[in-house]
Amino acid sequence: MSLAQPLQDRFGRRIDYLRLSVTDRCDMRCSYCMPQGFSDYEEPQDWLTFEEIERVVASFARMGTSRFRITGGEPLLRRDLSGLATRLARLPGVTDMSLSTNGTQLVRYATDLKAAGITRLNVSLDSLCAERLHRITRRDALAQILDGLLVAKSCGFEPIKINMVVMAGVNEDEIEAMADYCFRHGFVLRLIETMPMGETGRNAGYVDLQPIRQRLQARFGLVDGIVGGGGPARYLVAPDGKGSIGFITPMSQHFCETCNRVRLSVDRHRIETGAPRVS
Repeated sequence: MSLAQPLQDRFGRRIDYLRLSVTDRCDMRCSYCMPQGFSDYEEPQDWLTFEEIERVVASFARMGTSRFRITGGEPLLRRDLSGLATRLARLPGVTDMSLSTNGTQLVRYATDLKAAGITRLNVSLDSLCAERLHRITRRDALAQILDGLLVAKSCGFEPIKINMVVMAGVNEDEIEAMADYCFRHGFVLRLIETMPMGETGRNAGYVDLQPIRQRLQARFGLVDGIVGGGGPARYLVAPDGKGSIGFITPMSQHFCETCNRVRLSVDRHRIETGAPRVS
């Protein structure tokens, strides 16, 4: 079957990456993401079905979109997600299937996800201190997440990227410790600037990552490099290849001109372009 006309937006940017939300539900309540007491979720009957998702992904693949990331909310709260991943990974033109998660369900599902065709993981982890992570996410889940990361590592996911949202007065003093942890386990650390979107974003405590980038480069002897994945992060890598740190900087160093993605909402009534938070 011949490919349809490749997707291109009106600015001439080639769209080869689809972020696919399968639920808006989440089992965390991160302070920079969700207002206290939020409960305005979509109803499941309004979600795209697996059949509808498969049909959309197949259409994107025919137009040259080859990379697909399953997201949420927390995607592992959607029943039989590994079954959906299996169906999507088998579609012609799909060359890369990845998943963004908060890690709380990885112990339970990592093996099935790997078998289904998911090869890469992005895991949100903003602190290695249990009490601090509880304050950020409003859930006591650090041990659960760390266990899940080790299970995912043993399953052979490559790479596993740790997404850390850096917040002033909250966790910016943990950056070096998080880098050490990621280097030790072979994970890729990605530091993310907050964006002033909504009340939660405006109150999150923005930190400019450029000075931090310079500090980490000097401390760990890193050089400019590339890490696969197709996302907006700019990377520093260890010369021996045993460690890398990415910087996602929507405020201090814009990357809109290189955007190559669209986002499909789980709500069948709307499709979003771009995403307020990188996951």
